[in-house]
Amino acid sequence: MGKQVWKAVTAGGAAAAFVALAAVPAGAAEGGVSFTRVRVNGGKPIVIGVSKEVAVPASFRMTTSHRWKWPAVFLFRRTADDRLWHAIETSDCVRVSTVACDFQETMYFDPSVWDMRNSEAGARTVGAEVSFDGGGGDVDDKGLTAYVKRNSRLTVNASPEPVSRGRTLTVTGKVTRADWQSRKYVSYGDRRVSLQFKPAGSSSYTTVKKVNANGSGALRTTVTASTTGSWRWVYYGNTTTGRSASSGDKVVVN
Repeated sequence: MGKQVWKAVTAGGAAAAFVALAAVPAGAAEGGVSFTRVRVNGGKPIVIGVSKEVAVPASFRMTTSHRWKWPAVFLFRRTADDRLWHAIETSDCVRVSTVACDFQETMYFDPSVWDMRNSEAGARTVGAEVSFDGGGGDVDDKGLTAYVKRNSRLTVNASPEPVSRGRTLTVTGKVTRADWQSRKYVSYGDRRVSLQFKPAGSSSYTTVKKVNANGSGALRTTVTASTTGSWRWVYYGNTTTGRSASSGDKVVVN
């Protein structure tokens, strides 16, 4: 069952309006409207945690000779009704011709206010829509994919601190990710995670080895201490979960 979508569409301080168009025909210029130059979040994944609102920038060009209102792009799966619950703000028309306007848009996702299911993470199709003065409208599937992901987190601890050169250093940590339904971070087990090291005075980390987290998300490995520097874990994410890196834990080697 698709969700009802609340779109708070404002233009130049206008009052919020509510609109929901149902069908999503593929192709451009269906219904006498063409949507082009569609971009969502600069092509990057949309990563959402459990408590903070995420503002996602979007932009598009709309070309039509119809008298229109409330243009927007949105994310859906099977139909236009199967959308994430979000609010949208759309700018005024920046006219580029007598029939074409450029728009800037912001989609807002707030898991602390709106119910989100973990199953909603993953690939989403980008759609575009507009309503016409007097009734009717146009909804297009733009053939673009946007990934909506659950945020992940990593912790790190390297010990002993300090450590003698040539001795064994144990690095531990844990992988967790956002559970949108409980609004908490929960263990994310069986992940492949990179252990990285940055020598003192350096500006970049280098991968030392890859380690599998256990079923509870716990990480543990050993390395030989050779020089002072910082250790961290990096998880590169997947189609439903965002990338994350722990803070660096500096260890002095004597």
